[in-house]
Amino acid sequence: MAKEVIHTDKAPAAVGPYIQAAKTGGMVYCSGQLGLIPETGVLTEGVEAQAHQAMKNMGAVLEAAGSGYDRIVKTTIFLADINDFAAVNKIYESYFAGSFPARSCVEVSNLPKGGLVEVECIAEA
Repeated sequence: MAKEVIHTDKAPAAVGPYIQAAKTGGMVYCSGQLGLIPETGVLTEGVEAQAHQAMKNMGAVLEAAGSGYDRIVKTTIFLADINDFAAVNKIYESYFAGSFPARSCVEVSNLPKGGLVEVECIAEA
């Protein structure tokens, strides 16, 4: 199986030696998305705004791969502060039409660029 590199200008460019997503074997493997504004590479202000932007960025990558939120089978959410769980959970929930993927959510000691939330996923192509 060949690996197709997925890239879109509608999501921030990678901040390291990785790609936005890879598509192979009928699946899309999305790298973690921060709450960065694609046009500027600047983080939005606050955990709620970052959660929304991270989800929008992930959606743009999925769209570029021919997929979407409804095709996500697994997500992982990384939080700089687990006390933000309820706020991020409410925002996350709003991106799904009642059919939720499997998910993990963990607190981490630090995220790139000082981010407060990062979201990654695996989806059907």
